[in-house]
Amino acid sequence: MRINTTSKLILLFALAILLGSCGEYNKILKSTDRDLKYTYAKKYFEEKKYSRSIALLEELVSFYKGTAQAEESLYLLGQSYYNSKDYLSSTQIFTTYYNTYPNGEYAEPSLYYAAYGMYLDSPDPRLDQTKTYKAITEFQRYIELYPQTERADQAKTYLFELQEKLAYKQLLAAELYLKLGNYMGNNYESSVITSREALKDYPYSKYAEDFQMLILRARYELAENSIRGVKPMRYRAVIDEYYNYKNSYPSGKFTKEADKYFNKAQDIVDKLPDS
Repeated sequence: MRINTTSKLILLFALAILLGSCGEYNKILKSTDRDLKYTYAKKYFEEKKYSRSIALLEELVSFYKGTAQAEESLYLLGQSYYNSKDYLSSTQIFTTYYNTYPNGEYAEPSLYYAAYGMYLDSPDPRLDQTKTYKAITEFQRYIELYPQTERADQAKTYLFELQEKLAYKQLLAAELYLKLGNYMGNNYESSVITSREALKDYPYSKYAEDFQMLILRARYELAENSIRGVKPMRYRAVIDEYYNYKNSYPSGKFTKEADKYFNKAQDIVDKLPDS
């Protein structure tokens, strides 16, 4: 394929600009004039050349400690990492900024972006949730300190999402206990306890009805798999939990299943000698 003269000129011009840009950047990197580097770090940041701004700012943040440029250079470094989608590094920088300058010019956005980086780093519900708890703590601190900012509503949304993740982890645990049944202990009771704790910790969770139904299922399965002597007490517990579920969710999605447990439990209790 032939390239006409105009196209060649455009390519040569673009190449010259690229080489000139690279040459300029290399000169700045080698320069000992840190104020010049700082000027270019901000210039590259504005041009969205974040890898270049990071390379310069990494050197400058330690040099500028205790100076007027210290806060801005650290915040720009955090933003450069954030805009590069290196959220782990940005979280570390923003956290350092906030801990160093809690009343600084960029304290509010730094705390928000630090929490947001932790939110993005929150793992799958099946894994350890230490990072999730940390993100929740940071969002709660942000909302408490900056309740009127434009980012506060979004912080609340992220906070609720993280709490739902923890609720779901509890749901998985409660379901597992139910499946284990009487294997190596009374796992039905563990399912009930886990579900009750989750309802106490996350009363407005979208999984609240699931937890309430798990309690009823666990009570029913425990009654079914109990020795004769304790069956009356445990079937009555099924009936009690049925009413708890129905009072909370009169038209709940598990109504048909709940009615089945109630009818069987009530029929058995009615036939018991000590009922």
